[in-house]
Amino acid sequence: MTDEPTSPTVAPTESETVGEGVARVHAGSDPDFRSAVAALTALVEAALDAHHRVETLVDVADEHGQRVATWSGLRREGVLRGVTLDGATADRVVYSRLADDPPVSDPQGFRSLLNSFLPRKRAISQMLLRDGDGRVLLCQLTYKQDWDLPGGVVEVGESPQLAVSREVEEELGLAVPAGDLLLTDWLPPWGGWDDALCLVFDGGVHEATLLDRVVRQEREIRQVAFLTPDQLADRAADFTARRVQAAVDALAKDRPAYAESGRPA
Repeated sequence: MTDEPTSPTVAPTESETVGEGVARVHAGSDPDFRSAVAALTALVEAALDAHHRVETLVDVADEHGQRVATWSGLRREGVLRGVTLDGATADRVVYSRLADDPPVSDPQGFRSLLNSFLPRKRAISQMLLRDGDGRVLLCQLTYKQDWDLPGGVVEVGESPQLAVSREVEEELGLAVPAGDLLLTDWLPPWGGWDDALCLVFDGGVHEATLLDRVVRQEREIRQVAFLTPDQLADRAADFTARRVQAAVDALAKDRPAYAESGRPA
């Protein structure tokens, strides 16, 4: 981290015990950034002498206050929505430090601090399965009308390539190892979802009788079928149809591609 410019912010003046072994920092006013960081750091260290956890709540609109908390060695945990403090209701960002957290001067501690506030992006893995006629296997999902490629969200710490094989086995009862990556498709924010990266892996060519082996996870999958491009256009959302076509094109060119909402970038 590099030096921050001085700017009006909030500097800590006291803390209180809010639970067994938990202290919460309260803040006062200090226009100097470095002074605010030094004061908060000292207060946190003092509170950790008698508590296992020290936390502070920063308004989501107070970006400078959030930097002060970070520079003081507190890890960002998330957003506490609709909390009322000092008579005002707002969303607050929760920062904390535990007594046994590695110090920021330690490489592991510094990496953990960075990891707590750096951006994270959702990843989705899907599989392109085809039959001998070039049709693509798609699923109609229970939670939307549109059809989509089989796959799902990659779990934290999970390989995207292993994730798609896991999802295909869970949703369709098919054990299909994922092949090469065909497409990386960036999905912009949409309908309440944050943006995400969708990774499409090659699932190979199969006999049409593959459908006879499908065991649908009925909670998520209504139907499964091999679809022609025309059928896909009728049943899938336009961005899904573009993504499938981009993956098919990448396969034909024998090199992975990048797209944004299915459109080559």
